[in-house]
Amino acid sequence: MYSDATHIATELAAVAARLVVDEGQEYATAKRQAVKLLGLTGSRVPLPDAASMDAAVREHIAIFCADTQPVELRALREIALIWLDRLVEFSPYLSGAVWHGTATRHSDVYIQLFCDDPKAAEWRLLDKGLDYQVGSVMGWKGEPVEALSLRVRCDALAQWVLVHLMVYDRDDVRGALKPDAQGRKPRGDAEAVRALLSQAEGGARI
Repeated sequence: MYSDATHIATELAAVAARLVVDEGQEYATAKRQAVKLLGLTGSRVPLPDAASMDAAVREHIAIFCADTQPVELRALREIALIWLDRLVEFSPYLSGAVWHGTATRHSDVYIQLFCDDPKAAEWRLLDKGLDYQVGSVMGWKGEPVEALSLRVRCDALAQWVLVHLMVYDRDDVRGALKPDAQGRKPRGDAEAVRALLSQAEGGARI
């Protein structure tokens, strides 16, 4: 069906971007599903890299939901800020689509916690009487990381949102602040998120 590897990667990125924006899928999952949807087979399918995916996601947002996405992103960042403030003792950082500005109402919120004791964050939630589920999500090094997932009401979107609290060792924070492959800050603390919200209010690009 396809002969040009670049064309295949471009098509895959476009389909995967739609799944990311419209269904809230993570990049890896979206790319795998895009391969199936396009009927591609074999282990040498040229998957789009992170930069190509970012570009495709932003293009999809600009074309199909430019009017609604900024409002949805702001609502999710406000939810994230609440939890960054609540869990300040664990040096929390916001990551993922909500941090990078590509989130929609279908996106989950990912917050990374850095704890001296891996159980401390869980005890904090228990002390507050909060319901959560223990699971794992993919970390920034490509490894599974324990996550405490909460279902949080977002009145601005009139829906429930999943907030995943990813638990890291305190020493991991040193590597967490290094720029990613695209030279971007891969995550931000409460002060950085407040700055993004303030910029958005002032009409600056998020």
